[in-house]
Amino acid sequence: MKLSFCGAARTVTGSKHLLELESGHKILMDCGLFQGRRADSDRMNRQFLFDPAEIDVVLLSHAHIDHAGLLPKLWKDGFRGRVWCTHATYSLSTLLLLDSAYIQEKDVRFVNKLNRRRGHAPVEPLYKREHAEGVLDHFMTVGYRQPFSPVPGVSVEYRDAGHILGSASMVLTITERGKTKKLGFTGDIGNPGRPILRDPQGMEDCDWLICESTYGGKEHEPAEASKGRLREVIERTAHRGGRVIIPAFSVGRTQEIVYALDQLWNEGHLRNVPVYVDSPLAVNATAVFQSHPECFDAELHEYLLTDDDPWGFDRLTYIRDVEKSKALNGNRVPMVIISASGMCEAGRILHHLKNNVGDNRNTVMMVGYCADHTLGKRIIEKRPEIRIFGERHRLRAEVEVMNSFSAHADEPGVIDFVGKMDRDRLKRVFLVHGAPERQDLMEQAFRRSGYDRVSVPEFGEAVDL
Repeated sequence: MKLSFCGAARTVTGSKHLLELESGHKILMDCGLFQGRRADSDRMNRQFLFDPAEIDVVLLSHAHIDHAGLLPKLWKDGFRGRVWCTHATYSLSTLLLLDSAYIQEKDVRFVNKLNRRRGHAPVEPLYKREHAEGVLDHFMTVGYRQPFSPVPGVSVEYRDAGHILGSASMVLTITERGKTKKLGFTGDIGNPGRPILRDPQGMEDCDWLICESTYGGKEHEPAEASKGRLREVIERTAHRGGRVIIPAFSVGRTQEIVYALDQLWNEGHLRNVPVYVDSPLAVNATAVFQSHPECFDAELHEYLLTDDDPWGFDRLTYIRDVEKSKALNGNRVPMVIISASGMCEAGRILHHLKNNVGDNRNTVMMVGYCADHTLGKRIIEKRPEIRIFGERHRLRAEVEVMNSFSAHADEPGVIDFVGKMDRDRLKRVFLVHGAPERQDLMEQAFRRSGYDRVSVPEFGEAVDL
C-alpha cells in the first residue's frame, strides 16, 4: 500500500492524506481547505493531486474547514463515495460547509465586480451551496470506539481527540495478503485540561503514525490561568474606557470563551461590561454544542447541575442581524466583542478591527492559532501597520496573545500523547500539520524522546508502507 501527503505537508492547513491499497481501493483521510496568501490558497484549492472520482471513501477527523472544507469541491469534481465521521462532526459539518459555500459565492461576486472594472475575465467559486448539499448526502456517522469497515479488508476505529466537538483520531487496521498492519492518524490532538470537552483519548498501538505538529517548540500557558487572565484583560481595558475585540473561530473557541465569561459572571465579575457574540455561525454552532452533551467532560456536566445554560448570562447578547452588528461600532461604551473568523481573514471581525485597532484604549485579544500571511498573524506579530479591506491602519490597540485557549496540544502534549503507544512497534512517525520551523522543532523533540524513525514529508511525497 502507498501513502501520499496531498495537503498539510510542510504547512498547517489543507489536510489531505491518501492511502492506496493493493486491492485498488483509495481512502482519503480529511479533505481540507488550504489557508494562507489568497493567490496561493486559490491555486492550492483549485487542483487535487488525485482524481476525486477514484476516491472510495473519506475518513474525516473533524469539521474544521482546514480538514473538511474541500469536501464540496471533491463532490463537485466527481467523488461519490462515503464520508465517515462522528455524529457531532456531521452536525457541525452541516453548518460549516454550507457557510463556506456561502462565503465562496459571496467572495467571487466581489472579485468579479472588480474584474469587470479592470476588464478581466470572471472567475468561478471553488464550489457552491449545491455542492455542499451534495456531499453532505454522502455522510455516514459512527460513535467513538465503534469499529466500522469503510472498504473490504479495512477496519477503522475513532477515538475522542479532544480538539473540538466530535473530533477524532483514527487507526486503520488493514489486512493484505494475509497480513494485518495498522496505520494511525492523530487528526488534531486536543490541549488537555481545557474546559467543555474530554481530554484526548489514547490511540491503539500502530505500525505507522501520521501525527500533527502545529506547536512544535511551544509550551502553552496552563489552562487554569485562562479565566483569570481573561478577567484581568477585560477589567483593565474597561477601566481605560476601551473595548476588547476577540477574533475567535465560530466552532469551539467562541463557546469556550463564552463558558469562561459565564463562570466569571456567576462569580460576580463583569457586571458592568456587556458581551456580544457577533457571528450567525457561532450562534448556530452553540446550539449544536448544546445538543451533544455526550462530548462534554465531567466538569461541565457538574456545572450544568447549577447552571443549565453555560453559554448564556444576563449581559450576553448573540447577534445575527447585520444592522445590529454595525451598530456596535457606534456605541462607544466598554464592551467585549467576540466575532469570527479567528485568523481575521473574513467575516464581521474585519469591520470590528477596522473600527477599533487605531484606538490605544482598546485591546485585541488573540486566542488561537493563525497561519502565516494571515491578518491574525500580523496582529500577533504586533506589526505597527496592518491592512484591512486594502486600507492601511495603525495598530495602536493593545494586543494580548493567550495560547492557553489553544485547542491544539503543545509540544509536550504531543510527545506525551504518542508516548502512550508502543514505540517499538512504530516503524515511522510522519509529522504533518505544521509550519516548517515548528515541524523541525517537533522532530527534534521526538528524537530527544527516543524516536529515531521520524520524518517530515514534502507536499506530494508518496511512501510505500
